[in-house]
Amino acid sequence: VEELVRTSAARGRKVHDRTLAHRSHMLPLDPETQWQLARGIGARIQSNTSDQTQLWITKPSPPRGRLRIGYLSGDFRPHPMSVLTRRLFALHDRERFEVHGYAIGPGAGSRDRAELAATFDAFSDVAALSDVDVGYRIYADHIDILVDLGGYTEHSRTEILAYRPAPVQVTYLGYHATLGADFIDYHVTDARASPPGDERCWVEKLAYLPESFFVYNDRQAIAPTPTRAEAGLPDTGIVFCAFHQSLKIEPTAFDIWMRLLHRVPGSVLWLLGNDPMVRENLTREGAARDVSPDRLVFAPRLALEHHLARLRLADLYLDTLCYNAHTTACDALWAGLPVLTCAGDNPYSRIGGSLLGALRLPELITETVEDYEECAYSLATQPERLRELREKLARQRLEAPLFDTERTVRHLERAYEMMWERHRRGEPPESFRVPADPATPP
Repeated sequence: VEELVRTSAARGRKVHDRTLAHRSHMLPLDPETQWQLARGIGARIQSNTSDQTQLWITKPSPPRGRLRIGYLSGDFRPHPMSVLTRRLFALHDRERFEVHGYAIGPGAGSRDRAELAATFDAFSDVAALSDVDVGYRIYADHIDILVDLGGYTEHSRTEILAYRPAPVQVTYLGYHATLGADFIDYHVTDARASPPGDERCWVEKLAYLPESFFVYNDRQAIAPTPTRAEAGLPDTGIVFCAFHQSLKIEPTAFDIWMRLLHRVPGSVLWLLGNDPMVRENLTREGAARDVSPDRLVFAPRLALEHHLARLRLADLYLDTLCYNAHTTACDALWAGLPVLTCAGDNPYSRIGGSLLGALRLPELITETVEDYEECAYSLATQPERLRELREKLARQRLEAPLFDTERTVRHLERAYEMMWERHRRGEPPESFRVPADPATPP
């Protein structure tokens, strides 16, 4: 890793850099190492575009009518990002904001793309254009605040932002870590995901939303709940659920999960099993920890409404440690399944705490791996306590801020306005907190 940190700025393959940066957060690396890695990648991107035109000249912009917000993403396609953000784009206040979308990845012709495009005031598929030409398109559209939803994930094109096509540039939602780049002004977060002192992990300034920074589609449908037999689960016993991308499953979490299977007779661990190699590897690792293969149950991929329905069959969702669940945790909570998380020391390991805090379920946020394991065991062996927790989640699911999409959008809009006000005054970016909207009580 140290060698990769030293050489990241010198490498020429941007996809390799993005993969390295993203996957580094799935490893137990200290925040300083991850910061250095991002800083090297950001510097390389900036140096590769430094001889090109900086499209926007650094000076306060003249007054205009509605703020023009541009959303840049490679995931305007069948992807969790399109599910999360559909209501966000539609709910923007059109009296104050003009909303533009820029698709830089695959998805042309898909139903998801068409439905998303309809939620914007203007939508452009610019995937075939060069980075600098995309920058020119954004600049020509007079975008005031450009919001990158991808960071260093697949299909992202950070070079576009390096050309500085907009006076204020922001990262949000899709990549919860620094890009290490001076051409990004702000990252949108919250105080649980980025607690005091966390600024050291970021090159960007932080815009703190008052509740969770996460947004979810509060109109997402759920199909009728199947039976356990229909989902391939045993009729009795505790079902621990861990529907994570396999790359996020680190040995420490897996060790805990296997110990829980030993400690809770008749329990099973429900995992995603789309990839035969993943099934084989996890089954082998379970056997190495004296866990019978029939204690690991693998679920196939389903349409979202049916996936949400089957989540209701589980008893407790177990979060990963280095890289917490994002959309999958929200899916579980939306379906009424409690999620147990453990807060770590880097931004990605505090996503679960952000979600649960905004759902007013702090009792499901643990601070050490020992507490995480013991809390899971306690809940699994005390049916009455687990039932009360599920009832509390059911009551708060439609009342707490996490699933109040309109409230989240109002806070995000206020963050954009506060960024713009600083820019209009000629002031440099600075971290700030958005006050809670009194018009929509939490």
